[in-house]
Amino acid sequence: MARKLTRRRLLVGTAVVAGGGLALTWLRPDPRRARLSGELSVLEPSAWLQVSPSGAVTVQVDRAELGQGVMTGFVTLVAEELDVAPAQITAQLAPVHPRFQDPVQLTAGSRSMRSRVQPLRATAAAARAMLIEAAARRLGVATTGLDTDGTGHVVHAASGRRLGYGELAADAAALPVPGSPQLRDRAAFRYIGRDVPRVDVPAKVTGEAGFGLDVRLPGMLTALVARGHEAGARLAGWDGTRARGLPGVHAVVEIPAGVAVVAESFWHARCGVEALDLTWTPGPLAGISTAFVHGEQRRLLGTERGHRARDDGDADAILGTAHDVIGAEYSFPYLAHATMEPMNCTVALTPGAAEVWVPSQGPDLAREVVCTMTGLPRSAVTVHGTFCGGGFGRRAAMDYVAEAVAIARQVDRPVKLAWTREDDMRHGGLRQATVHQARAALGPDGLPQAWSHRLVAAPLGHTMLPLFLPALLPAWVPHGAGRAAGGVAGRLADRLAGPVQARDGSVDMPYAVPNVAVDLINWDPGLPIGIWRSVASSYNAFVVECFIDELAHAAGRDPAGYRRALMAGQPRHLAVLDALLEKSGWGAPPAGRHQGLALHAGNGSVVGQVAEVSVDAAAIRVHRVSCVIDCGWAVNPDIVRQQMEGGILFGLSAALYGEIHIENGRVLEGNFNDYRVLTLRDAPAVDVHVIETGAPIGGVGEPGTPPIAPAVANAVFAATGRRLRSLPLRL
Repeated sequence: MARKLTRRRLLVGTAVVAGGGLALTWLRPDPRRARLSGELSVLEPSAWLQVSPSGAVTVQVDRAELGQGVMTGFVTLVAEELDVAPAQITAQLAPVHPRFQDPVQLTAGSRSMRSRVQPLRATAAAARAMLIEAAARRLGVATTGLDTDGTGHVVHAASGRRLGYGELAADAAALPVPGSPQLRDRAAFRYIGRDVPRVDVPAKVTGEAGFGLDVRLPGMLTALVARGHEAGARLAGWDGTRARGLPGVHAVVEIPAGVAVVAESFWHARCGVEALDLTWTPGPLAGISTAFVHGEQRRLLGTERGHRARDDGDADAILGTAHDVIGAEYSFPYLAHATMEPMNCTVALTPGAAEVWVPSQGPDLAREVVCTMTGLPRSAVTVHGTFCGGGFGRRAAMDYVAEAVAIARQVDRPVKLAWTREDDMRHGGLRQATVHQARAALGPDGLPQAWSHRLVAAPLGHTMLPLFLPALLPAWVPHGAGRAAGGVAGRLADRLAGPVQARDGSVDMPYAVPNVAVDLINWDPGLPIGIWRSVASSYNAFVVECFIDELAHAAGRDPAGYRRALMAGQPRHLAVLDALLEKSGWGAPPAGRHQGLALHAGNGSVVGQVAEVSVDAAAIRVHRVSCVIDCGWAVNPDIVRQQMEGGILFGLSAALYGEIHIENGRVLEGNFNDYRVLTLRDAPAVDVHVIETGAPIGGVGEPGTPPIAPAVANAVFAATGRRLRSLPLRL
């Protein structure tokens, strides 16, 4: 574990694990030839778009709608290139399909829009070209004399004749799909870059939107699971006699996670769970506490070298001989995802088939779980996506799907598994706790000549690859083989590269320091962890932006000017910084308030934030947050602003309140009464400004979260002179 991880070793390891998995996708059928519609009269340039003879236009949304507005984004792109109004398009959550797997059908990494802009535009442009060609053949005219009118018609200007898209759909469907259709010039955009109204909001306001918890099937039962209090606890024995005797209880069954009560309603199941008699044997994590985890992480920071993830110049030598060295330690707690909709999954098993309704970030991953557990082929398993009441990475895990299938196999009716809020908070994968050490050697000009960032984190390869690899394999691979191979690949990845998911925000810090070392120390205490919104940037941005502020103070420099001096060769960062200083009124806050600044680049975007804070009676109050984002170009600026606002409030909740305590392997918090989140009363005013620097389109779902905590912490220092180096922020 202490061996130096060279770039070559990292690249080789990544190629073996990730590249090998991607190579397996070549054995799938060609996704470009796989139609979604079974009707040959339907125009379908690719599975993303269908134009039917009735004139209906349907766009398949192959990313989960988590509240981030992806349905509206897809509609906007198609409307622009197909030349119809957004209101003429029906957005539909897509089924699992080879065209949507790249390599898996996963919503993550703020990639929903940036990975789909070109394919969707090309698909819609191809459809428009095919409709024009079909009209030309029917009318006996050249395509150059035809155009579309923005309402779903092809028009021949010379004769005034017009044909609807529906009239032409069957003829167009018989034509070859253009390989490189002409896309509209940005100067001609009518919808892209404008505030198109959200297509999902009306149904959500009226209650018509179907979330996972809204699924109702004839004869459906509801299941809840009684789980051990401590992580890793084993069920030693149980008695369900009292539970079975309660009204509405249909069955009581054992599954790997505990004992499930299956009943006519949520309330009946809840009463049944409370009536169970259970005996648990403490597992290997019974003695684990947050204090132990942080203590061991601090010990490892002092004794282990770890994986060298970035190694520019010779930071170790300079830090070892420099006279002006500044150091700081930062620590971060475990955090819950706290999605508004707890985990749930509905499963209907029939002989030879399965249907699943699940709010998930990876429907093909869910399908693979069902196939593995039931032995059914992929063709016999249908996964219906639903609206998701938040995701934040939690719905990329499939534990709740596996539990639902395990229960459904033991009962004779469709079953909806519902997790309670307490289940979700205590048994979902947490954002891991970490401890960091930062050191810098300052030169005569006060700028850092060497920079070291060391952190301890648990790897995720052994957890994530058994989940992802089976979905990459061809359908003929035996069930279970993919998961076994994923376990081997995951352990190999962990050994070769360590906690690679902990790199973001540290190895790519934007400041021009000639000597930089970033070390990742691999240690897994065994507690269940998962991906949390913005992943490692949620803690690394805090370390980098708070530490750079400390260096600015030590050098006697303004924090903004200090950053500018270190961002040579970073034009996007500089543009964001300049716009942010102007929009926030940097240096001139209202009386009694103080400002803090932070920048962060992630997911293809650059975000800067200034927090305006007051401190009174040991309480931190954030009054205003100014945010500037360069996301390349915005498909829908209003949705970009919404995502920045949401990301800021999400991150501010964690910065001020978020903390999961572990005692004897048990999560102490269980609901919003003891896991506080930001409420409207405490929310600051947020102003968001979207700028363009000519960069490619970036993501917006995650990069708004990392800068807010360091911006607030830096403002608290400006107000009090105290450096807060642990989250949540406490005076």
